[in-house]
Amino acid sequence: MRKVFHGLLAAAAAALLFVLPAVLLPVWAAADPGQFVKNVTGQLADIARTKSGASRDAAVREVLRNNFDLAHMARVALGTHWTAASEPLRARFLAALEAAEARAYGERLAKLAASDVTIDQVDARPNGVSMVKAVLTRANGQTVRIEWEVHDNGRGARIADLKVAGISMSRIKRSEFNLHIQSNGGQVEPLVKELEARAVR
Repeated sequence: MRKVFHGLLAAAAAALLFVLPAVLLPVWAAADPGQFVKNVTGQLADIARTKSGASRDAAVREVLRNNFDLAHMARVALGTHWTAASEPLRARFLAALEAAEARAYGERLAKLAASDVTIDQVDARPNGVSMVKAVLTRANGQTVRIEWEVHDNGRGARIADLKVAGISMSRIKRSEFNLHIQSNGGQVEPLVKELEARAVR
């Protein structure tokens, strides 16, 4: 499961990084969900070109914080354990997940420059949800279908999930986290500590 997860995460990082070349637009200026995704990936591409190490991780974290629906992603990833967790533990989990994800994406950005992503369809759904569909082409010519789930509740668009080859990254996280929680007596605290440790390794 871990090998599959890391392979899909690498594809996810490529999908987020290489849709847009060098020119950046303010994310809030996006006229549609497809343009919004392009703008976000453009920011990440600029980070990959110009930063490294801790400064890169901090910049990626800022992009995640400003353009991803991290609270929604945290609730989905924690599943039923979210309801049972205290407010302070939820806050720690959200902060740790944000930091760990920024570190994970940051470590992969520089390795994926040979990938190319082309957005080919945007499907509007009820309640401000849009699916931005694309094709990821690797350096060896292999292609993978990518879908971003974008939410807009009237206060600005946010990426809520990313599917690689039809597999939701949030649900992979949920399976990974649930296994960790179950192996620690059903407690969320050990998972939060593990995520906090990942962010500083």
